[in-house]
Amino acid sequence: MTDQITGTLVFTVLTAVLGSFQFGYDLGVINAPQQVIIAHYRYVLDMPLDDRKAINNDAIDSTEGLPTTPYFLTSTPTPWAEEEPVTSSGLITMFWSLSVSSFAVGGMIASFFGGWLGDQLGRIKAMLVANILSLTGALLMGFSKLGPSHILIISGRGISGLYCGLISGLVPMYIGEIAPTTLRGAIGALHQLAIVTGILVSQIIGLDFILGNHELWHILLGLSAVPAVLQSLMLFFCPESPRYLYIKLDEESKAKQSLKRLRGSADVTKDITEMRKEREEALSEQKVSMIQLFTNSSYRQPILVALMLHMAQQFSGINGIFYYSTSIFQTAGISQPVYATIGVGAINTVFTVLSVFLVEKAGRRSLFLIGMSGMFVCTIFMSVGLVLLDKFTWMSYVAMVAIFLFVSFFEIGPGPIPWFMVAEFFSQGPRPAALAIAAFSNWTCNFIVALCFPYIADFCGPYVFFLFAGVVLGFTLFTFFKVPETKGKSFEEIAAEFRKKSGSAKTPKAATEMKFLGATETE
Repeated sequence: MTDQITGTLVFTVLTAVLGSFQFGYDLGVINAPQQVIIAHYRYVLDMPLDDRKAINNDAIDSTEGLPTTPYFLTSTPTPWAEEEPVTSSGLITMFWSLSVSSFAVGGMIASFFGGWLGDQLGRIKAMLVANILSLTGALLMGFSKLGPSHILIISGRGISGLYCGLISGLVPMYIGEIAPTTLRGAIGALHQLAIVTGILVSQIIGLDFILGNHELWHILLGLSAVPAVLQSLMLFFCPESPRYLYIKLDEESKAKQSLKRLRGSADVTKDITEMRKEREEALSEQKVSMIQLFTNSSYRQPILVALMLHMAQQFSGINGIFYYSTSIFQTAGISQPVYATIGVGAINTVFTVLSVFLVEKAGRRSLFLIGMSGMFVCTIFMSVGLVLLDKFTWMSYVAMVAIFLFVSFFEIGPGPIPWFMVAEFFSQGPRPAALAIAAFSNWTCNFIVALCFPYIADFCGPYVFFLFAGVVLGFTLFTFFKVPETKGKSFEEIAAEFRKKSGSAKTPKAATEMKFLGATETE
């Protein structure tokens, strides 16, 4: 197994997942400086002068001046807002909500184009072009203090979202294509690992004594330019995806060169044979449009399962916790909520590392089920903890432990698995369209959660996680009955599994294709 890990492969995968790291950074960065940015919005939108004095003092006192209840469980974001008319307070909440969710709108739009761009330009050039968006977004946010900051931040977040939407299709596709079959799951999980590392880094440097303060928050938001520049430079040294070169462009010699660099051996006949089979498949398979994925009976089942996996990932309530974790911990009565949030980020990262090792051992389906079942139990405890907080103060610890466990269960299964399972469900023909739809559904659900969570939490109060418990239970049952295991199986075998699950056992194609992708030989 280890003989397939070469220096070039390591360098290339690290370069690719720098994109995922930026994705995570942009996802988490808005959380910690929430109060400082809200205070700045008030300042820019020219609230009355006596309020402004209070704002500056409060922003400098950092967390000491913050309200004990998070802004989304009361209608007033901060204590000094009480004298103001509700309209201005509502306006600030709206701008803040847009600052968080414009990122997801960008992601939704761009996720459709990730696969297409990768096919048009090649995987490497597509990632280089995407970095232009990343830099633009980072610069807009970095300079947001100099102009109308709410407009610059919302547009900068939107453009960063466009970048992350492209990346959420491109990175899993590229690293899936360069990975040896035996390491496909582990390397696929690195995309998620890089995302959660990005979230953790953004939380740490978002601490008020580092960059999350009134003087430096704009630098915090603009810092994602650093990995963008670094990745752009490193991409010049990465080999193009051999699958793209051979299957898309029919350039066998270039594909061989690329494979020799990635595998470190002169003998790449096994890989080339696999790809030749896959290419013949791809030629006999028409290019599949997004509509055909739903109309063609052999794709319908896999694409619906793929969509459900991504919806399960987003609607489990995980993003509610990421986007609003600081506020949730404030509700739970933690005096320094920022550190609890960083704790979540750290646990997140540790368990993602664990899943990288587990995913090839335990199988995708079983990990997904374990993760979802654990999360169901945690949401119940979390809800009970938040509901009974007033009666028993020690309930805040129950809620906290439940949040930490919830996040760790999420990263064992529902976090990393949907991204590469979708790539495993489909062969070369329908894969780009399937990945685009999956990424789009992921971002759409992300956007719905980002936009609605403060309002739902406002409406349901501490009962909000009971709602998520129901959702998680539903998705767990769906997974149990409908999702096949894909570990170590060829696309052909996975297709046969789907036929079994949907109860229409058509005869599979010739047995020679069973060894397609060589997956069966790796056990």
